[in-house]
Amino acid sequence: MKLLPVLVLAALPFYCYAGPGCTLVSQVIEQAIDPQVSEDEYIANFSEYIPGEEAEEAIRQAKQCFLQQSDETLGNAQEMVDAIYNSEWCKQY
Repeated sequence: MKLLPVLVLAALPFYCYAGPGCTLVSQVIEQAIDPQVSEDEYIANFSEYIPGEEAEEAIRQAKQCFLQQSDETLGNAQEMVDAIYNSEWCKQY
């Protein structure tokens, strides 16, 4: 549970920079949060951007973290994404 906020905060500068206009970043985040997307499907959707087996394993673990969360927690994660896009910090980009 503690890993999720760390991952989101680490990605914040890149996410803001890409903004909602970057469909790839939006898809990565949306599919990570979506409980209907399995680990294998998630990896397959972004396989061309995964540089190796170690990176793939890390991505699998991150996706599994999201899959283990309750619907309420996933809803809160989506609210946080929306808040980030609408924040003063993202407006700078």
